[in-house]
Amino acid sequence: MLYSQYHWNEPDFTDEQVSSLSEALAVSHLMSKLLLNRGISSVEAAKQFLQPSDEVLHDPFLMKGMKEAVPRIREALDQGEHILIYGDYDADGVSSTSLMIHLMRKLSASYDIYIPHRANEGYGLHNHALDWAHQQGVSLVITVDTGISAVEQIAYAKTLGMDVIVTDHHEPPEVLPDAYALINPKQEDCPYPYKGLAGVGVAMKLAEALLGTIPRAWMEIATIGTVADLMPLTDENRVIVQQGLEEMRNSSFPGIRALLEISGVEISTVSSTNVAFSLAPRINASGRLAHAGRAVSLLTTEDSDEAAHLAEELDLLNRERQQVVEQMTQEAFEILEQKKVNGKVPDVIVVAGEGWNPGVVGIVASKVLERYYRPTLILGIDPVTGKCKGSARSIPGLDIYEALTACKDVMDHYGGHPAAAGMTLHRDELESLESKLNEYAKEVMKPEHFIPVSQTDGECRISEVPLAVIEEMEQMQPFGMDNPTPKFIIRDARLVASRKMGKDLSHLKLTIEQDGQMLDAISFGKGKLADYIPEGSVLDVMGMLQINEWNGSRKPQFMLEDVRLKDRQVFDYRGSREPARDMETIVKDLSFRINPNAGNIAVLVQEKNLFSIENHLYEKAVWVYDRKVGIVPWNDSAKEFGDKHPESLFVLDTPETAEQWTAMQSMIEKANNVILLHGTVHPKERLQRPNRDDFKRIYVLISKWGQEAVPEKEMIEALSRQCGYSVRMMSKVMDVFEELSFIKRHSGTMTFVTNPPKQSLTDSRNYQAIEQLAEMEKAMFDLATPQLMQWMISRMKGAS
Repeated sequence: MLYSQYHWNEPDFTDEQVSSLSEALAVSHLMSKLLLNRGISSVEAAKQFLQPSDEVLHDPFLMKGMKEAVPRIREALDQGEHILIYGDYDADGVSSTSLMIHLMRKLSASYDIYIPHRANEGYGLHNHALDWAHQQGVSLVITVDTGISAVEQIAYAKTLGMDVIVTDHHEPPEVLPDAYALINPKQEDCPYPYKGLAGVGVAMKLAEALLGTIPRAWMEIATIGTVADLMPLTDENRVIVQQGLEEMRNSSFPGIRALLEISGVEISTVSSTNVAFSLAPRINASGRLAHAGRAVSLLTTEDSDEAAHLAEELDLLNRERQQVVEQMTQEAFEILEQKKVNGKVPDVIVVAGEGWNPGVVGIVASKVLERYYRPTLILGIDPVTGKCKGSARSIPGLDIYEALTACKDVMDHYGGHPAAAGMTLHRDELESLESKLNEYAKEVMKPEHFIPVSQTDGECRISEVPLAVIEEMEQMQPFGMDNPTPKFIIRDARLVASRKMGKDLSHLKLTIEQDGQMLDAISFGKGKLADYIPEGSVLDVMGMLQINEWNGSRKPQFMLEDVRLKDRQVFDYRGSREPARDMETIVKDLSFRINPNAGNIAVLVQEKNLFSIENHLYEKAVWVYDRKVGIVPWNDSAKEFGDKHPESLFVLDTPETAEQWTAMQSMIEKANNVILLHGTVHPKERLQRPNRDDFKRIYVLISKWGQEAVPEKEMIEALSRQCGYSVRMMSKVMDVFEELSFIKRHSGTMTFVTNPPKQSLTDSRNYQAIEQLAEMEKAMFDLATPQLMQWMISRMKGAS
C-alpha cells in the first residue's frame, strides 16, 4: 500500500447537474465538471466565463478614494507639479510602477520614481525617501502596491507639505493613514464590486479613471503583476490576463519581447504558466539580489538593444538567485532537523540564519513548507544590528496575517495576506515570536489542517479524454489562482509498464490501462517511484491532462501529480548486503507514502545483528527474534506500539525457529507493506522437509552408539556427512529425537535411549517446526518475486 502525497478533494455536485449543464452548453461532461467546480452553474455565467468581455470591467469611480484622487492628480498636471511614483520591489510592485510610468509619459507629467532597496531599506514607505522627494520638489506622492499601513510616514509627508495618494491592495490595518486619498478595494466601506485586484490592477483602475480608457497594450504589464502576485483569475482579473496574454503574443514592449526570448518561451503561444514560472522569477530576481529599478527599466524601455541587455542581466540574476536559494534551503533544513522534538517539527516553523539574503527568504519559506507542510517563517539576520527581515508562507488552516497580528507586540513591522506575509524584528524577539505563533496555532489549527490537500475536478475514465475533450478544456484558460489547471483522478488503472527517464533518470513514465484504453503518465522528479511500483499493480493517479505532440503525432498524456496503491504490497529486496542502509534509503525515498503516521515503522532483526546497525534504527519500532517466545520489543518505540498495527514492516533477518516464524506471520498479517531486506542462506545450509525414511536411517545410525555419551558436535558433523543433511538440519533432527525421548542431551554430549516410548514423528512439535521453517525458507529464498508476493500477501490479514 502506497499512500498518496496529498488528500484528494473532490467536488460535490450531482450527475444530474453535470448532465444538465453539459447539454445546455453542448460541451463534454468533463468540461461541465470544470465549470461547476468553479461555481459556474448557469448558461449565462458559463458564456461570460468562457468568453469574457470588457463588460466585466467595473467603473473605476466605484472605488473609494478615486473621486478625490483624480482631481488632485489633474491639478498637479495643470500646475506642473513634480510627482513621485513610490513602488515596491516585487513583480507586482515593478509592474505597478512601470504602468504608472507609461501613464505619466502619456500625460506629459513631471515625475520621478522611487523603489526601496529590499535588503538595505525593506518594504514600505520610508521617511528618508520622503526627505529626498521633498528636496526634488515633489508635492504629490502616488504609492503603488504599498502604503496602506504607512500611518507615520504619510503623517510625516504632510509635515513636509506633500500630499499622498495611496493605491494598494494589501489588507488594511485597523488604523488607516491620513492620506489625501486611499484607493484600496479591500477597505471595509469601499463599494467596488471586485476585491481581488493586484496592486497593478488598482494602479490600472487609477489610470483608467484619468484617461477614460486603458490602452490594451498596458494589459500586458497588468498581467505580469496579477499572475506573479497569485491573484484570483476571476472577474476583472480574468479579462486583464486574457487580454494581456493576447497582446503579449504580439507584444509592443521591447522589454517583454526580450524577456520572453531569453526565458525560452514561444511568444506566439505564451500562457499564464509562462508568466508565472518564466517572466515573474526573472523580474523578481532584480529586487531580490540587486535593485528592482533594473526590471522597471526593462518594462518601460523603448529601445530593443537596451531591452536585450537588461533581459540578459535579469536572467543572470535569476540564475544566481537559484544558487542562493538552494544553499539557504539546505541550511534551513539542517537547522530545522535540530529543532525536532520526538522526531516532529513545530506546528509553525520559524528558522533564521545570519547573513541570509532577505531577498529570497520567501522562496526558501515556500520550499520548507513544501517539504514539511507547516506554516513557515524564514528570516535573515543582520549580524551587526541584529535586525531580522523575514517572509512567511502558510497553509489553508492558518491565516498568517491574523497570526502575526496576534504577535504584533514582538515585531517592528509586519504586513501581508492570509497565505503570505513579511515582517521585521530584532533577533532577541525570535524565540518569543516562535512561541507565540505556535501557541496561536494550537488554538486555531486541527490535525486535518496538517494534511496536504490537492483540489481536484473529480474522477474521469481514460475513455472520456480523447484529444477533442482536452482541446475543449483549453477554453478554461488562462489558468491560475481560483481557476487552476484542471486536475482529475483516474481510479483502478492497471500499470502496464514503468520506467525512469531523463538524463539523470530522475523522471517517471508510467503506461496505465483502463477498460482497454492506454494512457501515458509523466511525472517530473518522481523517477524513484519506478523502483517501488511493480508492473501489474492496480493504482489510482491524480494529475493534469494535456496533449503530447511529437514528430507530427498528437495523443493524450497525463501529467502525474500523485499516485497511490490501495492494495498491500511486498517489496522484494532479498539478498541485500546492507539491509539497514537500504532500509534508510527506502524510508527516505517513500517517506509518508509508506508511513503516514510517524512512529509506525516496524523492524524485525536478529538480536545478534543489532550492534552493527543501531545507528540506522532511530525513530523506528524494533523487534528482535527470541528463541522462546518468537519476538520481543527491543526499544521504547516498540514497547509503546500497543495495539497499533505497523504501516510498514522491514524484515532484515529471517526467523530461525517455529516460534519466531509464527510471531513474524502475526506481524505480517497486520502490516500494510512488507519490505524484505534479508540476506540469503546457501542452499546446502537450508532446512528440508523431513523424509520419514531418512529419519529411520538416522535413528538406526545413532542406535549403534549404545548407551555411551558422545560429543554432540562431533556426532552431528559425522551424521551430516553420512546422511547428506546440513549440520543445521541435523541439529534440528536431534531436537525432534530429544523431544521423542530417543536421545538425551547433557553438557554438550548426547546419549541414545533404549526402549523409548512409542510416539509418532508427526506428533513432534519440532518435527512440525522443521516442516514450517523449510516451507518458509524455500519461499523466502527461492520463489520469484511474483510468487513470493502472492505467498506473502496470502498471509496478510483479510487476504483471500
